[in-house]
Amino acid sequence: MVVRCVVLSVLCCLLFGQSMLFADDRSSQEPVEFLAEKDGAPMIVVPAGSFPMGVPSGDRDGGRDEYPRHDVLVDTFAIDKFEVTNGLYLAFVKSTGHRVPQNPNNPTRNLWQGDSITESLIGRPVINVDWFDAEAYCKWAGKRLPTEAEWEKAAKGTSDRRFPWGNVEPTAKHLNYNQRWIGEKTLMPVGSYEAGKSPYGVYDMAGNVWEWVNDWYDAQYYEKSPEKNPTGPAAGSKKVIRGAGWQNETPTVRIFTRVESDPMVRNESTGFRCATDAPLK
Repeated sequence: MVVRCVVLSVLCCLLFGQSMLFADDRSSQEPVEFLAEKDGAPMIVVPAGSFPMGVPSGDRDGGRDEYPRHDVLVDTFAIDKFEVTNGLYLAFVKSTGHRVPQNPNNPTRNLWQGDSITESLIGRPVINVDWFDAEAYCKWAGKRLPTEAEWEKAAKGTSDRRFPWGNVEPTAKHLNYNQRWIGEKTLMPVGSYEAGKSPYGVYDMAGNVWEWVNDWYDAQYYEKSPEKNPTGPAAGSKKVIRGAGWQNETPTVRIFTRVESDPMVRNESTGFRCATDAPLK
């Protein structure tokens, strides 16, 4: 009887200790979130560590510029939880006098009325901004554009996965994609897809709008990328956009899809989010 009690006590202790360990693991994996001081945007802290960048081993799809898969170490950084919205961008325009988002090639794709917007547009991602507009906003907010490596880590975490939510093929519950232009309702309010968020809790890293990142584009960059904190080529003629947009279909909404874009292009499918080296207070 005594032996049985001792054994049960030991088992209880082991089970208790194990459950506590699991609880600690869960809490340590919960994303750290804070509000940026200048624009008030919620940001997620992505801890330092390595992750697999590029097409997962064994996959046969993807362009040449998405190979080879390589491990990259990225220092701690923070990234906007959501894509920058029209509401936030309006505050930037009012504060600085920066030009309003306009499509220079197709006025029917404009959503702003001068320097004002409708209430229904406030929470939807800003579009018709080029790379320089995005960079200017991030600087105004005391932040910067994420590097391509930071963007991909925030989207996939530390494991090989095809989409921010895992390897399950996309559905309308995961993201805004495969749409036709119908005006502002083509875009979904940021954070609409709980099932589509990344392992760090970052939303809309697939679909809704393409996102500018800081890097210049080089189709062969992965073949020579440094192992720690890569920032892309020193110069170039095109910038990288990531994440796919509302018009894209399944093959291009994968995390590792890379697209080159003229940094002066403004269109109805490209927006951005900001990052920062260290958590802001």
